[in-house]
Amino acid sequence: QVAIKKISLLRESSNELCVNEIQVMRDNKNTNLVSYVDSYLVDEELWLVMEYMDGGSLQDIIRETHMAEGEIAAVSRE
Repeated sequence: QVAIKKISLLRESSNELCVNEIQVMRDNKNTNLVSYVDSYLVDEELWLVMEYMDGGSLQDIIRETHMAEGEIAAVSRE
């Protein structure tokens, strides 16, 4: 199983962010980070294929859980 993040390339700021995100994911291998698999250009979208994590994104967890700033920092650090 994999997760696919679809990023529209129609916005000007998207192109630089996409390249940066791919480089960070590709160059940083760690058991605490989601693994980058590959990327594909599909029509006007960049599809980033990465390891599937059933817990959701850190951003989703922070939105759904009322955490103190220190708790968020500890989770992010780990």
